[in-house]
Amino acid sequence: MNFRPTISKEELSVLPVAAFQGKIITIDRNEQVDDAIEYLKSQSLIGFDTETKPNFSRHSHNHVALIQLSSQDICYLFRLNMIGMPTALIDLLNDTHVTKIGLSLRDDFIAIKKRATINKASFIDLQDFAKNYNIEETSLTKLFAIIFGQRISKNKRLSNWEAQPLNEAQQLYAATDAWACYKIYTYLTQEY
Repeated sequence: MNFRPTISKEELSVLPVAAFQGKIITIDRNEQVDDAIEYLKSQSLIGFDTETKPNFSRHSHNHVALIQLSSQDICYLFRLNMIGMPTALIDLLNDTHVTKIGLSLRDDFIAIKKRATINKASFIDLQDFAKNYNIEETSLTKLFAIIFGQRISKNKRLSNWEAQPLNEAQQLYAATDAWACYKIYTYLTQEY
């Protein structure tokens, strides 16, 4: 596969918007965790992302509020601000039989470390992986645009991820980011 290395903001702005079309399941009660984890452990590969409520003060930091884990058809949104960091979720994140695909994972690991220790061995960072295809861009939006000719909207990035409940636009934004990681990797590897 041969891809162009970069894309301009102007080119990006005219592309059609892509969004996750599958089922979004929000996990905001501990009794929902086991069924979600059972499904996710049945997958060999899942997209991964996190969201944290923005903080505009230099003197305080918020914890990760949301972990998104997506297959091709289902995305689970784990509301950590409501359920904490369940052992089953930690076990899944550490499970080397399920590969997690994300972007800019260093930042995610730093944020998650405040809640749990995660084994990085079962994660693939698309920022590094895309270099194998001569793609120089490192943002999810630009990677997706180069590969699929569509853009991902980032208009909910700075929203309140601790809101109760998350609105539909937030849920779709969060699910799309995790699914996009899955989709990019599977397309590049043609494994699925």
